[in-house]
Amino acid sequence: FASLSVSLSAAEPADLLKILDFHSLPEGVSKTTGFCTHRKSSKGPDVAYRVTKDAQLSTPTKQLYPSSMFPEDFSILATVKPKKGSQSFLLSVYNEQGIQQLGLEVGRSPVFLYEDHLGKPGPEDYPLFRGVNLADGKWHRVAISVHKQSITLVFDCKKKVTRTLSRSPHPIIDTKGIVVFGTRILDEEVFEGDIQQLMIVSDHRAAFDYCEHYSPDCEVPAPEQHQNQDPNTDDS
Repeated sequence: FASLSVSLSAAEPADLLKILDFHSLPEGVSKTTGFCTHRKSSKGPDVAYRVTKDAQLSTPTKQLYPSSMFPEDFSILATVKPKKGSQSFLLSVYNEQGIQQLGLEVGRSPVFLYEDHLGKPGPEDYPLFRGVNLADGKWHRVAISVHKQSITLVFDCKKKVTRTLSRSPHPIIDTKGIVVFGTRILDEEVFEGDIQQLMIVSDHRAAFDYCEHYSPDCEVPAPEQHQNQDPNTDDS
């Protein structure tokens, strides 16, 4: 049964807000209304978190992948409302030596930073998504699909932009380092704004189903397993 449980856990999304303990409201994090102020068959609005620059959140990458490698092909899924005009990294993954291997920027013409164990692609070849503005002060559903040598950004469920990701044939992302939320180590810029969901799924196809399976429209009930329902509704 061991192999069965590994394959099941590999398919489970790594839920970063849960792993980083957002629900316990660490310093710099407070609760706010999410993407939907009214959602079908829910009592109240979606729950999101407002993040200020005082937040300092990180975790060992092993917390995301305790018994498996970092997936070669994957999706990053986020429902976010960055502060208008801001530019920051929502997520950064470092290797054991402190070299950044992965980074998702949110702002105007965001960049996707990716560097495998052979240093590919180099900084001049990081995919850049011109003409996309995630920091216009509105909620956005952002889904990134990384598959072989390409990366697709699905923006607000409709707009799709594909870029080349010139990485090695069998790229390795080290899980012995840390994942940092909202910034890069030694970066001035930090994420400020609201976030409702942030997940990494070990399936490059998940990005294309993001708005059906993970973060549906307001007239659709929230999916059970990924729901950001308030656990303390009775405030006991």
